[in-house]
Order: sequence, then C-alpha cells, then structure tokens
Amino acid sequence: MNPAKDLHALLEATLSGLGYELVDMEFAARGLLRVFIDKPEKSGGVDVEDCATVSQHLARLFEVEKVDYDRLEVSSPGLDRPLKKPADFARFAGETVRLSLRAPLLGAQRNYRGTLLGLRDGKVALQPGTEDKNAPPALLLVDLDNIAKARLAPEF
Repeated sequence: MNPAKDLHALLEATLSGLGYELVDMEFAARGLLRVFIDKPEKSGGVDVEDCATVSQHLARLFEVEKVDYDRLEVSSPGLDRPLKKPADFARFAGETVRLSLRAPLLGAQRNYRGTLLGLRDGKVALQPGTEDKNAPPALLLVDLDNIAKARLAPEF
C-alpha cells in the first residue's frame, strides 16, 4: 500500500464531507504536511476561517488515524490554482490557463497558454492565445496523461 495515496483518499473523503475539495497535498521538509483546499462552488473562495476549521478537524482526524506528520498547513490553492482532475478541466472551462506538457505537441512546443474549453472525448480542449507566437491558431486537444502541469493563469 502507498501511504501517500491512502492519505490522499482519506483527505478527499473527509474534506468532501465538510463541503470542501482537496486540490493538492504535499509533504515538505521537516515533517510539514501541506493541504490545499477549495470550495466546489464559486462562492468567493477559501478564507482564513475555512483554513482554521479544516486544520482543526484534520488535526483530530490525523490523531485518530495515526497519520505521521510534525506540522500541518492548510491553505487555498491561490489564484493560479493547479488543475489536476478531469473535473477541474470541466469546472474551469472559459478560464485562461497555462499547460506544460510531458511530450511536445506538433513536434516542438511543450508550454501553452490559452482559453480552456473543457473536456472533449476525454481530452483537454485549449484555444491557444494569440500572444503565443508558436502556437497554432486552431483548437488543441491534449491527452490528460500528457499534461505535466496545468494552472489557472489569472489576468489582472
């Protein structure tokens, strides 16, 4: 069994029961466990009270489940939220995103910025931005397995 995978499943189940979504988790140096949460509905995002509530709940849960960590940090994913699950790509359709691919598309390019159009036949649909000189003007369809990183790219 993979302890990180088990912890991920435990966090997903617990957070969904509290009305939150697990965006990501990571173990950092010196026993730090970082948990990034979001609210499934677009209601202004996560605030300090949300983080405190989740932190207190997880501290009690981890004591009962005997999860090994020294410090716990709960926070929002930030404005440049990572997109990891297929549901993320559907939820944030219409938003500007940055994609980094494992293998280049069309022979050369690995990094794209453009408008996320959601999922089509299990692939991420992206309309590359006009500022991307090397990107084709047409729609790109990218296999989920080929995405190394995907993040929202907020425009100010």
